[in-house]
Amino acid sequence: MFDPTGLFRAWVGWRHRFKMQGSPAIQQRRLLLSLLRRAARTRFGIDHDFAAIRDITDYQSQVPLRSYAAHSSEYWEPEFPLLRDCTWPGLIPFFAKTSGTTTGTSKYIPYTREMGRGAARGMFSLFAYHVLSRRQSRLFGGSALVLSGPEKLEKLAPGVSAGAVSAITTGISRRWLRRRFLPPPEIAAIKDWEIKISRLAPLSLDYSIRGLGGSPNWLLIFLDEVARCYPEDPCKLAAWYPELELIVHGGVNFAPYRQRFFDLLESSHAETREVYSASEGFFAVADRGDGEGLALVPDAGVFFEFIPVAEINATEPTRHWIANVEPDIDYAVVVTTAAGLWAYRLEDTVRFLSREPPRLLVTGRTNYVLSLFGEHLIEEEIAEAVSAAGSSVGANVLEYAVTAELSRGERPGGRQSYLVECVPRPEEPEVRERFANTLDARLQTLNDDYRELRTGNYSLDPPQVRFVPPNGFLGWMKARRALGGQNKVPRIIQDSDLFADLLTFMDAAEKDNPQ
Repeated sequence: MFDPTGLFRAWVGWRHRFKMQGSPAIQQRRLLLSLLRRAARTRFGIDHDFAAIRDITDYQSQVPLRSYAAHSSEYWEPEFPLLRDCTWPGLIPFFAKTSGTTTGTSKYIPYTREMGRGAARGMFSLFAYHVLSRRQSRLFGGSALVLSGPEKLEKLAPGVSAGAVSAITTGISRRWLRRRFLPPPEIAAIKDWEIKISRLAPLSLDYSIRGLGGSPNWLLIFLDEVARCYPEDPCKLAAWYPELELIVHGGVNFAPYRQRFFDLLESSHAETREVYSASEGFFAVADRGDGEGLALVPDAGVFFEFIPVAEINATEPTRHWIANVEPDIDYAVVVTTAAGLWAYRLEDTVRFLSREPPRLLVTGRTNYVLSLFGEHLIEEEIAEAVSAAGSSVGANVLEYAVTAELSRGERPGGRQSYLVECVPRPEEPEVRERFANTLDARLQTLNDDYRELRTGNYSLDPPQVRFVPPNGFLGWMKARRALGGQNKVPRIIQDSDLFADLLTFMDAAEKDNPQ
């Protein structure tokens, strides 16, 4: 197979010298004004007088923040699926169908070829950071294995299809590029996740795998299948894929999985790099080492705004952009895209490490906050505490879910209840107690509100931790028909019925795998 890595490195070096010197703020401003000009004659553009907008301040005063529901009810639903000149010029050819959370229905996000090209620019940025930091890289000399959502697109109308965003981008990518990716079409088309990976795992050993990509939880499940196929080999990536260079991950917080990946990477020369993307667009890539933040991609068809999380419920929250964000403040993300999303509220939260250049950490989701008692715990804090608790007992956390429960008696307050799946599964009472105590102590260190509520057990009792049977979460997701691809285990569960369903499933699984 021809290896174009050297040519790519030379092109990246030239582009860095001559094309990438512009300020990200200038690129973002130029992008927004271009999007406004292109959409000026759409129904949305006329309603909001795009022709009169001259700068970002005008845009923020004339175009209010909108959720998915508001975009859909006001502009998309009346004409769906034939959205022509509605919020974007021409006919919207694709809808990125979200996996949804396990608590809600799927969304249909408009997606255009411009967005596909933007995603390609984002991935090329990631590859650029990799090959420039590793002069001996031969990343493109072999194949990449990517675990993504269903590959088949659903035809909604003439010229209009819907499906996972990965299926859309695969469909519009160049053929020479698709030939370098696994799984092959006949395996990618398999709907049953377990059958798919059982066929893909042995096949992958016949290829020179240079890159792996996917959500870390599903990547680990796939690698477990590889280990089962070849029990005589060391359980290491270096044995299975000796030429592996890059593991690209995203979609969920990496902290609970970090140690297990590091164990698998022992003796390997591969590295992990995170991407931040969604059905709404491609946002940021890891430009440095693991855990050191992500570089915002300013030219991928997405204009970014940021609302302080403290103002998220305000009637008119302050709208920042990359020219005036501040480090160490949690922001909710708002995007405007080349697919007709205008001042669109995402459910993600980020924290900037620097403004010049704009680099950030993904800290969670606006609906992923545990605060029934005023503790205001965000996903990032919970993930770090669970990871620390696992390390304290020598266990790798595979999955977890948490909810808050009110006290059943007359006493006010309540507790947080965790379901945790570990390898190995803690058996000794003192080990389980050490896990719970470490979790509690770490949360108190990370969050002042939590520590205050825990003082004297007055408002908040110690967390309750239950260790679920092996493959418990996998079985639950399978039972809910949400196995594989882009589906995610809900980490913070606000819905009491959903958590009750999870408990019922784990009770049944416990009978087959008693602790």
